[in-house]
Amino acid sequence: MNSRALLVCAALVCASFTSMAQAADTPSSPTIPSYHYGMPLHVGKVVALTEPDTLDCKVVTAKMKYIDDQTGQPAELAYRKLSYACSYQN
Repeated sequence: MNSRALLVCAALVCASFTSMAQAADTPSSPTIPSYHYGMPLHVGKVVALTEPDTLDCKVVTAKMKYIDDQTGQPAELAYRKLSYACSYQN
């Protein structure tokens, strides 16, 4: 009975760490819209592509700054992608 309680506590701790890790990967700025499948993009010129530095191959939130081809105004978009580290790992 005692080992069962220990296993349940360990599972709850692992689940809480997983949810904290996912919360840390979400975009911190609510003003930057996130890309979703099928979203129309009006990119006239890409100004910058940035992503957080990491040595691990994982999914990260990258940002693209671009000039909107319809309005001519600068815009920014957040999207999820595999990190650059995945290009160098087997």
